[in-house]
Amino acid sequence: MIPVALERPGAVRLEALPPLALYVHIPWCVRKCPYCDFNSHERTGALPEAEYIDRLMLDLEAALPSVWGRRVISVFIGGGTPSLFSPASIDALLSGVRARLVLDPEAEITLEANPGTVEAARFRGFRAAGVNRISIGVQSFDERMLAALGRIHSADEARRAIEAALSSFDNVNIDLMYALPGQTPAMARADLDEALRFGLPHVSAYQLTIEPNTVFWSKRPELPEHDVAADMQLAAEQSLRAAGYEHYETSAFARPGRRCRHNLNYWQFGDYLGIGAGAHGKLSFPDRVTRHARAKQPNEYMKPDARVEESVVSAEELPFEFMLNTLRLVDGFDVRLFSERTGLPISRIDKPLLEMERKGLLERDWKHLRPTERGRRFLNDLLEAFLPDRPAPAPASG
Repeated sequence: MIPVALERPGAVRLEALPPLALYVHIPWCVRKCPYCDFNSHERTGALPEAEYIDRLMLDLEAALPSVWGRRVISVFIGGGTPSLFSPASIDALLSGVRARLVLDPEAEITLEANPGTVEAARFRGFRAAGVNRISIGVQSFDERMLAALGRIHSADEARRAIEAALSSFDNVNIDLMYALPGQTPAMARADLDEALRFGLPHVSAYQLTIEPNTVFWSKRPELPEHDVAADMQLAAEQSLRAAGYEHYETSAFARPGRRCRHNLNYWQFGDYLGIGAGAHGKLSFPDRVTRHARAKQPNEYMKPDARVEESVVSAEELPFEFMLNTLRLVDGFDVRLFSERTGLPISRIDKPLLEMERKGLLERDWKHLRPTERGRRFLNDLLEAFLPDRPAPAPASG
């Protein structure tokens, strides 16, 4: 039975809450990359590690009434560059989290790290603090590409960081980017071949996109043509699949049993509490789904009276928000998940589902719904069908 009941047309009613994760944002980095639109801030002088950890704990305590009694399945410490914080600070952070929340005994705890900010001893310290998964922002092994991206590390530093991480952790991801300024398909393939040499449990391969409020937005570099970028993506998918990786999300590839649980919770429209400067979150209640956001500027966030913006996701917006996440999954989702996570009947989106099936972007049966290969290639077109207040499609001609 689908766990949903409607008191009135359009009312949201969840009979079970989704899994809960915790996201912790550490906003400082050594140097802001020209493509980065994340909430990151170049450090100036010593970082206020102890003060920031104290503020995170106050932030978490204020949020406890909204998640009381719920078990946390994963923790993700992102940034910025969290590996700039010392192992002692990460230990204090995770100890404080455990004292205030119920962590699943098998909780996945990820820390983002950048080459050039870590060495073997630091990784060992993070492991001792309770981190059990490392995600390294490599982006490329090509010195020319690293320079074009404004990265602070060299290719050799990236290799050493991976080797050091693998000496302390059995669960390591690296981020790679393709369709970079001046990159050829052969150069993209060389990056991938280098990554495969390490036998990593997880690889994330992203196409570079130019986002507003970045240096690249105002000083746009010359990028590979769309068709060339698409060929790079296809080659990456084929190479990783041939090497034994499961392609389970648009940009994510994992060895069997190594899918990122934290990110899977996002993509399955699970809940996550976000704390830290600029952190966002989503929390569900029996009669509503909410979003929250913290102050972006570190100095503003550190104030005791810093505001938390909260809003209720309307019943009209929920279908799009659900699809925005779940249609990134290569295997799609069980149709029951829509009602379980939105509190709405899936009949609410019958029209766009039929339209996308007709266009060959979706396929479904009575139990499962997934994007087709064409749907994955034209994901934005597929998602637009579920936007609220979307104009009716034009009648087919011919």
